[in-house]
Amino acid sequence: MKAMPDRRPAAEPLAPIRRGALRRAFRNRYLYLMSLPFIAWAFVFTYLPLWGWVMAFQKYSPKLSVWERDWVGFDNFRTLFQDETFYLVMRNTLAMSFMALIAGFTIPIVFALLLNEVKNMAFKKTVQTISYLPHFVSWAVVAGIVSKMLSTDNGAVNDLLMALGILDEPIQWLAKGKYFWGIVTLSDVWKETGWNAIIYLAAMAGVAPELYEAAKVDGASRLRQMWHITLPGIRPTIIILMILSIGNLINIGFEKQFLLGNNLVVDYSKVLDLYALEYGIKINRISFATAINMFNSVVAIILLFTANGLFKRFTKESVF
Repeated sequence: MKAMPDRRPAAEPLAPIRRGALRRAFRNRYLYLMSLPFIAWAFVFTYLPLWGWVMAFQKYSPKLSVWERDWVGFDNFRTLFQDETFYLVMRNTLAMSFMALIAGFTIPIVFALLLNEVKNMAFKKTVQTISYLPHFVSWAVVAGIVSKMLSTDNGAVNDLLMALGILDEPIQWLAKGKYFWGIVTLSDVWKETGWNAIIYLAAMAGVAPELYEAAKVDGASRLRQMWHITLPGIRPTIIILMILSIGNLINIGFEKQFLLGNNLVVDYSKVLDLYALEYGIKINRISFATAINMFNSVVAIILLFTANGLFKRFTKESVF
């Protein structure tokens, strides 16, 4: 007798995967609940304000209602790209951004490598604590310290250089535009090196000790161990931070430039955010300031995706 075919519906092939995902989600429910405040914060302060981008295409005035504002299309962007000051500002922004990227990215890695080699834990913790304390000092205080250090009246830098015979007379460092970018970069490095090194030290702690022991048996010096073990061990961390840094290349803020700058170096100190403040918000050109910040955000997104794609292709490491 011929057997009857089984007409029962076949089990869904993805059902076990879905059940496993639901079980994992239930086990981690408290972690998801803990993340809700941060998700809400990001939505309220990061994504919700994106609605304000419509002001870049309007003739905005706080006195006018939503229905009374005139649409001007891309007029604010045309004004932006036709302004010669905009290109001067972009030169300053990109110059200081690249200098900060090179110095502010490599020096913390070198500092973390050297600090990781210190075997005296008390000395290591003391140096680490002292190095990251400047991160918590406001730029207003840092600018005052830098100005005093570079002063022609008993400033430490001028006094030291004159004592060494390098200078014959004090230099007004903050009054010369050619020194401004370097001063800002070095000030930022001093303030942030210790803080930025923390994540590299944490990554170094995850490198297997057995690799160092095997290298010692093979006669590798400390320098060789750093080059062939430590740096490859923290390579994913370095690449991810590099991608994020490139994405924020022109988002350098304006605090340090505003506090360290003056009328004598204005052609070197004015950056994109300061340009939006002075040429937009201060004179009630809200739509123009919105267009500037919209341009800033779009460039940041393009840089992030470009850097992520290049690193993903050539190093197989990426943020997403």
